[in-house]
Amino acid sequence: MNLFQAFKMAFKSIAHKKTRSFLTMLGIIIGVASVVIMVSVVQGQNQKNLEYFEKMGNNKISVDAYYFYSSEGGNEVFQSLYDYCLGMQDLVVGVTPNIQTYQDMTIKYGGKTVSTQNYENWEDMITVVLGSDQYGACNNYTLANGRELSYLDIQNTNNVCVLGGRLKETLFNFVDPVGETITINGQPFLVVGWYERKDLEGWPELDNMILLPYTFNRTLNQNSPINSFVVKAKNAEATVEAMTKLDAFLASMFPKDADGIPTIGDYYIRSDNASAESIQQQSNMQALVLGAIAGISLLVGGIGIMNIMLVTVTERTREIGIRKAIGAERRSIIAQFLIEAAVICGIGGVLGIGIGYVGTLIAGKFLLQGTMLLPSAGITIGAFAFSVVLGVIFGIYPAIKASGLQPVEALRAE
Repeated sequence: MNLFQAFKMAFKSIAHKKTRSFLTMLGIIIGVASVVIMVSVVQGQNQKNLEYFEKMGNNKISVDAYYFYSSEGGNEVFQSLYDYCLGMQDLVVGVTPNIQTYQDMTIKYGGKTVSTQNYENWEDMITVVLGSDQYGACNNYTLANGRELSYLDIQNTNNVCVLGGRLKETLFNFVDPVGETITINGQPFLVVGWYERKDLEGWPELDNMILLPYTFNRTLNQNSPINSFVVKAKNAEATVEAMTKLDAFLASMFPKDADGIPTIGDYYIRSDNASAESIQQQSNMQALVLGAIAGISLLVGGIGIMNIMLVTVTERTREIGIRKAIGAERRSIIAQFLIEAAVICGIGGVLGIGIGYVGTLIAGKFLLQGTMLLPSAGITIGAFAFSVVLGVIFGIYPAIKASGLQPVEALRAE
């Protein structure tokens, strides 16, 4: 018997008893659908996490340095940190203070007015940030048009600003704002550039922002201490080395006494790279665990396949006896039953993948805030291949049992 005949007989047998075949496939269908949905959702969540870190900025080093005795200490820290980072140009792209203003500010352009204190809808609140000429590079902003703040803007405390993408749309709609003048609490500021939108879910303030030179900290922020900084490294390897060097540098700036207590200030250094790697590892582990749990239903389905194939052997004992009596070899009988088991599981796998696709779309909509989520090709192919292999594995025993029947005894069977 050739393969074509074997497959033809397998489909004929399945079609002859449709209800029983469908019920046999049900465990495989549920198992494959569960694996596809669970693993796809975890991968989708992992992808959203990676997108979050990419938009927030890869290889970012956050430095919090607290100077205990003087509000001017923060400026001293930044200047020292800035000069030190200039000497690490092989590792560092830029450095900037990361200052936010919390007082009520009103921003106007023409007849449009927005406020930093919008209590009706927090998503519409404007964030005024103060940074250096390297703020955009450090925080992974992409300049849509115009220019960044310049070194002279910082040194001369020029009345210039760069707008976030969403604030630009609020104030100017589709008009290019570069060269236009807005007012902040009545003080005029020239718009020199604007950033593309990040559109990061849950973080509207990243686009609803306006960047000013950090030297305005004295007038707009009551000269509050500058404690927060961002250092941007060139790559992941440079991030690790830069963090080591920054730790040694800041340790020399903020010495501790014999008991390990800071004397004039303290500092903390962290990077999102470690968090991103940790989250990705956790997501991969979660996918394996959920996939294994869903795989249990596949094993149950495989046991059902074995059971129904044993019933089939009993029902077709006389047919097997006739085939063996006319010269069929054991391997031909084994191949016939293995192919039939594999076909049943393969059809169940295809149906399970179809249900898995629909379930993944629904899960993406409700669990991942409307994300258009589809299973990857790897998951789809893997689920189908596993279902077929499962059919072969659980069909081996019934196939061997069928091939071992003696022709005389088989022909006597009713």
